[in-house]
Amino acid sequence: MKRRSFILSTACAVPAITLFPADLSGIERKMNPGKLEKRSLGKTGEMLSMIGFGGIVVMNATPEEASAAVRHAIDCGVNYFDVAPSYGDAEIKLGPALEPYRKDVFLACKTGKRTKAEARKELEQSLINLRTDHFDLYQHHAVTTLEEVDTLLGPGGSMEAFIEARNEGKIRFIGFSAHSVEAAMALMDRFDFDTILFPFNYATWNAGNFGPQVMAKAKEKNMGILALKAMAKGPWQEGADRTGYPKCWYEPLMSTEDITMGLRFTLSHPVTAAIPPGEEMLFRQALSVSGNLKPLKKSEIQAIKEKALKGVPLFRLEAS
Repeated sequence: MKRRSFILSTACAVPAITLFPADLSGIERKMNPGKLEKRSLGKTGEMLSMIGFGGIVVMNATPEEASAAVRHAIDCGVNYFDVAPSYGDAEIKLGPALEPYRKDVFLACKTGKRTKAEARKELEQSLINLRTDHFDLYQHHAVTTLEEVDTLLGPGGSMEAFIEARNEGKIRFIGFSAHSVEAAMALMDRFDFDTILFPFNYATWNAGNFGPQVMAKAKEKNMGILALKAMAKGPWQEGADRTGYPKCWYEPLMSTEDITMGLRFTLSHPVTAAIPPGEEMLFRQALSVSGNLKPLKKSEIQAIKEKALKGVPLFRLEAS
């Protein structure tokens, strides 16, 4: 059996009901009245706010708007910030806004570069942009194919730059984000990562069988599990009015009820934190419902599954 086919067939063997309802006993949780719940991040010893701040929120913002957005997040208890060079001018805007709070937050950054030299160059520039001497977490960004996995983990690959930077104190933890099951599974098989950032979403999980197998392996390896797309509904329909959502390449959940449902689904799993979409309005909505994000009851699971099956998932596991 070819390597690609083996990975996909193994992934498909995990039923979508696996790990749900989830057992959160393996995650330490700290409640602080009026602030976001904090959860442990795998084996790192860190505690992160269960809602993270995606750097795209401040992309194209004025310095004053960026400072206000960061200040509001800090006031709500957010201590987890994630950004990447590919998010337009987000690093340049986030750096000064976050600088007054840097020692008290967990700052994650990423690189989409796959070679050692390119990744190192981008890392150094990101450190300058974000006005910091280190990243708490540095991640291989948006890994999708097995070819990318081979390149970044191979001789002269970006992982060599990551390990060097960690030895120098410029990186504390190493992780990755992925948008395919096969890439995520391969990466976890081949390196002892600290974290994974992956789309864990009610629709992709139930209607696309996309996520359960990744969650199971990450949990088995005691990795810190971080979630993308918890507030995604699905792909934009042709002709849909995207006014007000220029930073969303997918259709987001918009109503308070749906946003709460999406976040509750994701955070009912052993997920440390979920990062809302890049629109500031949606980020603020996520913060506003954060007091209602209790784990789902068994009686609610079927209703969410039925809702998911009526739509089109943003990602779907395609067997070969």
